[in-house]
Amino acid sequence: MAELKKGTWVVVTDSEKALFLRNLTDHEDPNLNVFDEEEQENPSDREQGANKPGRMGDTGVQQRSSMDDTDWHELQKERFAHDLAEHLYEEAHKGAFERLVLVASPKVLGDLRDALHKEVASKVVAEIPKTLTNHPVNKIEELVKAELDEDT
Repeated sequence: MAELKKGTWVVVTDSEKALFLRNLTDHEDPNLNVFDEEEQENPSDREQGANKPGRMGDTGVQQRSSMDDTDWHELQKERFAHDLAEHLYEEAHKGAFERLVLVASPKVLGDLRDALHKEVASKVVAEIPKTLTNHPVNKIEELVKAELDEDT
């Protein structure tokens, strides 16, 4: 059973924002304190892309095909998960945390899980596939505790 022991880090993230919380008490009455926050600017793909989709000549006479344009917005979301994983590795390497709970949407959780260094992955005690970044901290406490209690 995963518990929110004192000192456990809870990272609540989506593809553009991450909240770093630390439990100041125990599992029975968690008190999560926000000690850091990361947010990235990620404008829509339309605002980031400057060119029209490319064209490529085909083998037939005067035939052309369009090429998919890079989805810059989606690419930035994936990079955010990798950047977050790198930040967690740096903190784990410093000994900043012993236990980690990850809370993210299923896609972001998958991207993050793939990017985590084994040193960080070994400290993960629970993964919660939910998007809670815009919830107040007291609601995050309730939902995380309920989710961990449910896993028992």
